[in-house]
Amino acid sequence: MRRFFLTLALVLWTLPAPGQAVQLEVPGVVLRGVPFDVTLTADAAEPAVDPEALAAGLQVRVGEALRPVVYEDGSGTLRAEAVRASGTGPVRVEVVQDGAVVAQATTRALPGWVSILPPLLAILIALVSKRVIPALFLGIWFGAWASIAFTPAGLWRGLLASFETYVLDALTDEGHASIILFSLMIGGMVGIISRSGGMQGVVNRIVRWARTPRQGQIATWALGLIVFFDDYANTLVVGNTMRPVTDRLRISREKLAYIVDSTAAPVACLAFVTTWIGYEVGLIGTAVAQIEGLDASAYSIFLHSIPYSFYPIFAIFFVLSVANSRRDFGPMYRAELRARTTGQVLGPGARVDEAAAEGAELKPPEGKPQRAINALLPVGVLVVGVLGGLYVTGEGESLRDIIGSADSYKALMWASLLGVLTAALLSVVQRILTLEETIEAWYAGLKSMLFAMIILLLAWALSAITEELHTAAYLTSVLGERLPYGLVPGIVFVLAAATAFATGSSWGTMGILLPLVLPLAWAVLAADGLHTGEEYLHIIYSTTSAVLAGSVWGDHCSPISDTTILSSMASGCDHIEHVRTQLPYALTVGVVALLIGTIPTGYGFPWWLSMLLGLALLAGGLRFFGRRVADEVAAMEAIEEEGVG
Repeated sequence: MRRFFLTLALVLWTLPAPGQAVQLEVPGVVLRGVPFDVTLTADAAEPAVDPEALAAGLQVRVGEALRPVVYEDGSGTLRAEAVRASGTGPVRVEVVQDGAVVAQATTRALPGWVSILPPLLAILIALVSKRVIPALFLGIWFGAWASIAFTPAGLWRGLLASFETYVLDALTDEGHASIILFSLMIGGMVGIISRSGGMQGVVNRIVRWARTPRQGQIATWALGLIVFFDDYANTLVVGNTMRPVTDRLRISREKLAYIVDSTAAPVACLAFVTTWIGYEVGLIGTAVAQIEGLDASAYSIFLHSIPYSFYPIFAIFFVLSVANSRRDFGPMYRAELRARTTGQVLGPGARVDEAAAEGAELKPPEGKPQRAINALLPVGVLVVGVLGGLYVTGEGESLRDIIGSADSYKALMWASLLGVLTAALLSVVQRILTLEETIEAWYAGLKSMLFAMIILLLAWALSAITEELHTAAYLTSVLGERLPYGLVPGIVFVLAAATAFATGSSWGTMGILLPLVLPLAWAVLAADGLHTGEEYLHIIYSTTSAVLAGSVWGDHCSPISDTTILSSMASGCDHIEHVRTQLPYALTVGVVALLIGTIPTGYGFPWWLSMLLGLALLAGGLRFFGRRVADEVAAMEAIEEEGVG
């Protein structure tokens, strides 16, 4: 009988109170001391209830603390903001009207520091193991465990939920699926135009001009800009193609690898139609979805971030300055001096995998014409398709408004499909490739993107975990009122560079950091009351570029980076020698980008003035510290002539 009355009391307690006109929704997990919001929806069965009048008589109670309920809009939604849990464990949230509880729900409070463990764990495991995919998955697993319950059963359920819930939700999201399809299609297009000889046709036109070491280096740099749509294709095509030319001109393999490596990722990072853009826009979109009050599309934010991408721009400029001035310093100078004086483009004891360096999979069939139009036309269709898609799907009077409101996912999908069809049609109609060979080339290019897509998918899942655990809200509560807003981009730039250096993955770094730091930057602005003015949106743009540019910087300096390894392989250069000779150049450019670009613009210094000062400083520093190999060779020849005389 006692059990019956206890059960009856429990049932009565959970029944809605008479006249209840609201339904309460609370987060599944909250953090101790970190504010969260609860949503109240007017009961559809009570049509006579005026939500605005109802809100005036309601309060939300957690423990002894009461928060007012406010009416949001005409949708019937009510909200109580900045609700806090003072302890950990089960937390009961009650809606009170005239002293009576009219609705209630239960959530679970965790210590705030738990929310940063999933991304922190992912970063630490990536640093130790040098493997991004296991690191991301373990971060997801830990986050799911924390979200469910810190028990042995919760650990098992968290493992299943990691894949069944979070990864699956990331995959089935329409925007995410669009980005994956776009990236795969671009990879397939690259495979077709490489196999059909279109890329080689572009290369052949460039190399005819290169007759001196200076011209050879500038031609390599220019080719790196032309193959802008994929860093892997850039590295393999430019390295394999220009290696015979630079060898003939006595340009060291170290210099070739540097030029290849320092144009591939920076160009792909900056261009608005690349295999990178879908990945970057996807991550930016995930971050923006967590920010209330930021009315801007992910693609628009990416475009606005380009002027603040100081490292990629400076890196491309510095390569051109080195090539044009014929000046070098540090280990690169000694490598160039060796190549010019002895003809040995490789250093003594250099270890090179010549078979891998050949890049046989990218070679077009022998005896077939290599026409530049077969590469230029598909890329042109891709670019025009993106611009046309943005214009068609956007609204507004100015071009900025049109792009900002456009559906970039649709534009990228349409353009990538048209680009692939154009490349395939050209290769088949001209009988350069059979239909079967064209499909095989498309599939080979598609496969090259799978690894990156797995990273992207896991990064999306980890972002969902951090959103569920309110990681950004915790970081905001800890740092939002203490961190000067102007320093945010600079700190993020260094953090991204350190993570990319240790992991060797610029994409993995972007996937971990972007969903975290953009909400943090917005919260720092909000703490200073600056988030309502457009004149401070440069912090969001600069923070975005800081992640992208910092990832590329760390990637350039890292000996375990995939693009660094590919650059060594495609250029036929000893990998350690490539890292050793490139590091002083990358560090020089990175420090200038940080001190002259990222930090000053964070405090409102004009980006264009920082750009000009940085470019001038790099050019002046190279002229002051660099030495011409030709001058040294001429001096040596003069000494030899005097000795003979």
